[in-house]
Order: sequence, then structure tokens, then C-alpha cells
Amino acid sequence: MSVSVTWPQALAWRLRRQFVDPVAGPDAVSVVRRLTGVQAQVASSAELAVAVRHAAPRPGEIDDALWRDRTLVKTWTARGTLHLVPADELAAHTAVLGSFRHWEKGSWQRGHGVGAAEVAAILEAVPAALAGRALTREELVEAVIAATGDAHLREALTSGWGALLKPLSFLGELCYGPPRAGRVTFVSPRDWLAGHRPGSLPPEEAGVRLVRSFLGAHGPATPEAFDAWLYRGGARKAALRGWFGELAPELAEVEVEGRPMTILAEHLDDLAATAPTAGVHLLPGFDQYILGAPRDLTPLLPAAVRPKVSRAAGWISPVVVHQGRVAGVWEAKDGGIVLDLFEDVPAAPLAAAVERVEALLRRDRPGA
Repeated sequence: MSVSVTWPQALAWRLRRQFVDPVAGPDAVSVVRRLTGVQAQVASSAELAVAVRHAAPRPGEIDDALWRDRTLVKTWTARGTLHLVPADELAAHTAVLGSFRHWEKGSWQRGHGVGAAEVAAILEAVPAALAGRALTREELVEAVIAATGDAHLREALTSGWGALLKPLSFLGELCYGPPRAGRVTFVSPRDWLAGHRPGSLPPEEAGVRLVRSFLGAHGPATPEAFDAWLYRGGARKAALRGWFGELAPELAEVEVEGRPMTILAEHLDDLAATAPTAGVHLLPGFDQYILGAPRDLTPLLPAAVRPKVSRAAGWISPVVVHQGRVAGVWEAKDGGIVLDLFEDVPAAPLAAAVERVEALLRRDRPGA
């Protein structure tokens, strides 16, 4: 007999699993691990996403994890966007995304102004250029041109959002290195991360790991929801079925307001016993609580207010969450927080949530 739960229960369970309600993250790496990565296209949003879940956030903790301890790595992963991921989980992300090989498609190449031979040349030249050193984007471009003799690659490699570097990231051959004089650098994960070897993990095993991790924070969910989070529905259907099929002994079926979904069996009883939450929370832009859910999940994000949250050019607004659903958006302005509420939110818990986030924002401002 299938266990049935409501969306308020499921959302309350996700908030708890994601260290939001209650705030229970023990450290930055543990928070990033639990969320299956944190989108870092906007660095300040990534830092706040970790801090709001951290029981005792420390200024500079993420930088230390990235550049000193190397327990976190910053690179392009899910949906082709920059993420923080635990260094020891990078192999799983790259094994899955590297198996897609979308850069071999003529449509992708034409869209980025390169041919198949040029893509192959870039994939060969970049790892050689990065061997044993950190290079800025400009330095890396010049090294690739020197190696290939193809000056046409300068325009292709310097335009856009690093599109021609993303395949290297997906293959585990490139990640961010420590900033140099305020400029981004790139390094080879082979050199930067102890024990990292691209291709060492089979895509089949890596896919199972990612599904398991995703369900642990964003379940209950469907394979389609995982696929949308991973690469906007870009996984091969056979591979997707294979990952969930391999994980089947660890899974349980649950109905969420009549819709069949999947959760890790070890979490089923906990989910069924979860009560809806009345909590109020402020989450930053591009937060995993929003990104890990389908855009049409109206119990989380009512259709009428979706344009204020999921905006043009892929921008995801900071949100006010009440009872597990999005009840408003917010922005930092003139040293404070400006709210745009879609519904009534209890004043006292809202004030406490605002005060906490304002304190975190002040902590991260120079001279504050």
C-alpha cells in the first residue's frame, strides 16, 4: 500500500533536509553536500545560501574550503551553470555530464561558431595548457591559440558565458582556481584535487550517486524532475531509467496528493511523520530549494507569481518562504531588505528572518 502525504508535508520535509527549518548545517561543505551542489553563478548568493543553513556561519569559510583546504570545487555542473560541489563528489558530476557529449552535435557547434575539428583542438589544448599551473581566461585563450595556431578561437573562447570551456568542465579537465588580483583563474582538477582522475567513475555508477543525493534533499520527486534539475531534460531516457532502476532496491513509492513519486526508502517513515511547517524564511537568489523543484510546482510557487521569481535570462529572485511555499520576494537595498509579499506572512517570524539575513549581509560587507 502506497504512503500518501500532502505537499505541505513534503515541502516541510525538504526544508528540514536542506538545513533550513531548523537551521542545522554543521559546516559549509556539509551544506553543499546535502544540497547536491550550490549554484554559484552569483558568488554572493551561493555564500548566503550556505550561511542561512549554517548553525554558526564563519566569514571566509567557503573561500577557505575552495582555495586552502580544497574540499569544495567551483566549476560548471548541473544545467551548465557554475556550482560549488564537494571535491570528493566532482567525479560523479563529471562522469554523468561528460557522457552527454552535446558539444559533438553540429547544432551546438554552429551555435557557438566553431567546427568539429576546432572543438577537438580545444579539448586537447586546454588540459595541456593548464598542466601544473593556474591561468586567467585571457592567458588560457592565448595558450590555446599558440597550441592550435587558430586565431579564430579567440573570439569563440572569449564570448558568452564560457560556453566553450564547459565541455572541459564536464569532462573533469577544468575548474576554477584561486583568484589572482581579483581575476578568475582556471586549473586542472588533476593537479588541484588530490586523487582526481577524469573517467575513473563509470557514468552508470555516477548517475546512481547523483540520483541518491538529489532525492535525499529534493525528494519526493520523479525521474523527470531529476532530469530537469540535472540538465533541463537532457539526459538520455535509457540512462535515466537505468539510474533509477539500479537504485530501485533503495527506493520507495509515495503519493503526494495523488501523484506517484519516489523517495529513498530510508526516508519514507520520516516523511510520513512530518507535519506542515509554519516557519518563515528568507532564501537568496538561485537557491537550491527553488532550483531543485519543477517550475510548475504550484504548491511551492503559485503560477500567478512565478514571473516575479523565475525571471528573464534565467534569473531566480531571492524569496520569502512561509509554510513551505513562496510567499514573496526580497532584495537587499541601502543596507536593509525590501520585501514584496504576495500574501500575509506573520509579522514576528518574518521580522526575525529579515533580521537574521540582514546580519549575514552586514557580516559580508567590507567595513561592516
